[in-house]
Amino acid sequence: MRTLVILFATFLFAAAAAAQSDLTNAIPEHNPRTSAADVAAGRETFHSHCSPCHGYNGEGGIGANLAAGYFYHGSTDDDLYRNITQGIPGTEMPGLFYNGDRVWQIVAFIRSLHQPDVKPPGDAARGAAVYKSSGCAGCHRVNGAGGSLGPDLSDVGGFRSAAYLKESVLTPDASVPRKYWIASFDDASGQHVRGFVQNEDTYTIQIVDLKMQLHSYDKSSLKNFRIEKKSAMPSYSGRLTDEQVQDLVAYLWTLRPSETLSSEKLR
Repeated sequence: MRTLVILFATFLFAAAAAAQSDLTNAIPEHNPRTSAADVAAGRETFHSHCSPCHGYNGEGGIGANLAAGYFYHGSTDDDLYRNITQGIPGTEMPGLFYNGDRVWQIVAFIRSLHQPDVKPPGDAARGAAVYKSSGCAGCHRVNGAGGSLGPDLSDVGGFRSAAYLKESVLTPDASVPRKYWIASFDDASGQHVRGFVQNEDTYTIQIVDLKMQLHSYDKSSLKNFRIEKKSAMPSYSGRLTDEQVQDLVAYLWTLRPSETLSSEKLR
């Protein structure tokens, strides 16, 4: 009997694997839905379901910039299809359960967004100095150097538009990813605590405070618990001149996967 159960379980596993393989192999290499009507339909779906993260015109926000034409998790039509339907592990991109034609229409619309990735004005070398002197490295990491309280900026120029980068410097509260929302509460001793939620279960919650210290709390002992959808990063509006902001954005724009950089972009 035990042998039959094992054989049956093995059969189910093999069948599931075969079904997944058939599904993967069934995805066309090139988009079969590329007409003007398909692009228009894809635009409607994108605006209603994708734009809250990727921006109304794919310019980027909480999600990646899709208008620059760089897709770091695969750039072919079938890659984009898989990323939309299966999500991207290790990122906030979920899989979307749409029928095949609707997904292909989204792919067609994303392709229509492509605009030349124009270098923003400003001096990137001066911007690197502004980054250093303004204390950005205390919270952000670039190529392994710096703090980890804020997002890693090593490739930020490849995923975010220049407009988004400028907004992040001047108005950081405008777009804050969920994992950077701040939990705020009073602990059992009455001390006020602010930090990022790392883990939570029925009875406890683990917080990394703004000094990068990990703490665990009994949830029943907390008072005035709330989540602030605000950035821990201060605004640099008024703290930097317009020229310094422009230079800083120019520097951040150059931070991208090395294969997309060229000497032209760094001039």
